[in-house]
Amino acid sequence: MSKNNQIRKSDKKFIRTEKARIRRQFLDVKKQQELIDGLYKKFEPKTEVKEVKKEKVAKKSKAK
Repeated sequence: MSKNNQIRKSDKKFIRTEKARIRRQFLDVKKQQELIDGLYKKFEPKTEVKEVKKEKVAKKSKAK
């Protein structure tokens, strides 16, 4: 997966269908935007895990 395109194709398709469902179901534009933002947050890459691994590696190298 390239760095620029971090969401898989299948996930993009799911997001597109969910956005359509949200827009049909909710008439309030603010509510729609909140739900769509939440949907994108679910698919953001998690950088926290990488940071924790870096800390563990640093601790191991100091212990040696």
